[in-house]
Amino acid sequence: MTSLTFEPATSDDFEPLLDLRLRTIRPHLERLGRYDPDRAREWFQRGFSPAHTRLILVDGARAGCVTLKAVPEGLEIEHFYLEPAFHNTGLGGRVLRLLLDEADAAGLPVILGVLKESPAARLYQRHGFVKSHEGPWDDYYRRAPGPARASR
Repeated sequence: MTSLTFEPATSDDFEPLLDLRLRTIRPHLERLGRYDPDRAREWFQRGFSPAHTRLILVDGARAGCVTLKAVPEGLEIEHFYLEPAFHNTGLGGRVLRLLLDEADAAGLPVILGVLKESPAARLYQRHGFVKSHEGPWDDYYRRAPGPARASR
């Protein structure tokens, strides 16, 4: 099994993570007729928070990123992107399980938004997320806190 660790992001990570975001989400935005690189940069720049962003490392090499931050409703997952080579390998589920273990230990629900018709929605549903509402471009999900689990 490969090692999975997190490392804090810094402001210097903005450009590489924007590149990862665009490579990951572009096909889905194009499907919806919503791909615009300038708008995508602006949107990511508005939401990029190095203090809440974790780099995902597999065997010490960067494999993606994820943001987990406190919000009034509990914890929010944003900017969860994996390098395409790691799609459909189980890595997303491993990362999500670690984040959910943190939320469960704190007794907090988790919320997130997913681009409409994104295959990522299936991952979240498998981990107990339920659609709470829809927006024009995104579907929003919530997961109630589960029992705290011992570290895996």
